[in-house]
Amino acid sequence: MDIQEAVIAFDALSQETRLKVFRLLVEHGTGGAPAGSLSEKLGIPANTMSFHLSHMSNAGLVIPRREGRSIIYTANFEFFTGLIRFMVEDCCSVEFASIRNDKKKGCSVIELSNCCVPAKKEKKS
Repeated sequence: MDIQEAVIAFDALSQETRLKVFRLLVEHGTGGAPAGSLSEKLGIPANTMSFHLSHMSNAGLVIPRREGRSIIYTANFEFFTGLIRFMVEDCCSVEFASIRNDKKKGCSVIELSNCCVPAKKEKKS
């Protein structure tokens, strides 16, 4: 993933409705959900939902597929994994975060160290 792809994806996710839609699609897993169902669940008009899904699709975050008269949207897990990997690999120092492949589970694991633990406040006597 290059920085321009990451900027476009983060721009798309920086809007509240799109972030809610993406999180809902993640909950639906690889089966996805029809646009109408997403609209109904989030209380968003169909034309507004269509606009947001189109924006997310153009950013690479969701994958649309036609099933009969419906369009089913699925979170693009491969792309999103790449986005997270981009952040950890290119933006974090190895001493703070790393990614390892768990061959047994067939997934990647992000490990974060406790680099940002706030300093304890001194007690005043």
